[in-house]
Amino acid sequence: MEMNDDYFMRQALREAQKAFDADEVPVGAVVVMQDKIIGRGHNQVEQLTDSTAHAEIIALTAAFNYLGSKYLPDATLYVTLEPCFMCSGALYWSKIGRVVYGAEDDKNGYRKIVHAGASPFHPKTTVHSGVLKDDCAQLMKDFFKGKR
Repeated sequence: MEMNDDYFMRQALREAQKAFDADEVPVGAVVVMQDKIIGRGHNQVEQLTDSTAHAEIIALTAAFNYLGSKYLPDATLYVTLEPCFMCSGALYWSKIGRVVYGAEDDKNGYRKIVHAGASPFHPKTTVHSGVLKDDCAQLMKDFFKGKR
């Protein structure tokens, strides 16, 4: 099996499904280094009664613990939804090498706060969007449709 952006985004979607099943906003994330997942996370805001328990934060913490390091310059974060500004700040401080996200979040994503052309991430971080965006967006739509 080829390890590429689609493969790892599917792993993030598995995490998002865990959030969905737990009645959490279905966002999932994985941190990958050298084609190995070193951190996983899904939203646990309701379960932990913690507004900072976003998928990205949980996945980053798992990766830091795995490596015994506070920096991830050689890692990639795959997340099903565009990171919010809080998560973007955490990603900045992690010095992560690459961020790949699926669906855009016009309401709460970092692009709402950051000026066009600017980036909230570390200067060396590259960003790639739109990977499996339809699948990522559909999970969100299904979740919120069930809430109405």
